[in-house]
Amino acid sequence: MKIIIRLDEMMVKRNVSLNELSRRVGITLSNLSILKNQKAKAIRLSTLAAICQALDCQPGDIIVYE
Repeated sequence: MKIIIRLDEMMVKRNVSLNELSRRVGITLSNLSILKNQKAKAIRLSTLAAICQALDCQPGDIIVYE
């Protein structure tokens, strides 16, 4: 069992590129890429909130437990 970050799926649904999301959220491309590619060990709640605001979604749309 593990936590899965589905950032890439939400970005496709919202038609938002990594560059655009980086600009909207105010975090670097490399940090977003780490999240998108399942390499992150943690995420700040403020970062998650900013991503949810930028993508108009809920945290459960991005993070799932399988």
